[in-house]
Amino acid sequence: MRLYASPEYIARTGRLDTLEDLRKHRLICQNPSTPQVEPGAALIQHLLSYDVRSTLKVNNYFGVLQGVVNHLGVGVLPDYLTQDFPTLERVLPEIESVEVPVFLAYPEELRPSRRVAAFRDFVQEEIMAYRRQQSDETTSD
Repeated sequence: MRLYASPEYIARTGRLDTLEDLRKHRLICQNPSTPQVEPGAALIQHLLSYDVRSTLKVNNYFGVLQGVVNHLGVGVLPDYLTQDFPTLERVLPEIESVEVPVFLAYPEELRPSRRVAAFRDFVQEEIMAYRRQQSDETTSD
């Protein structure tokens, strides 16, 4: 989970150089008490401790993304969602949450299912490919 904003939003409201600058911006995030955002909740609680003057809380990442893409504020987003929006800018790059775990849940009786195994393998391969890409980008920077 990292902070992103559109270039238009930054041009209109100014860059953020420190966490204290959040006071002058709208923070777009999921409600930190929503169970599915627990890993990012600590980051959101930390950001809100800076007396953010304006927040837009939504119930899913797509809502956060739409707010950021439409220049409404600084959004707390998983970085994989921003790949299709290369113009979005990472804000305060030193600020990020702990890694968000991924779980695949299915009934025990489906464990031998080839379809479930194929889906599980696909998800694992996608995650590993994404991690390799992130690692390669970090190494080349």
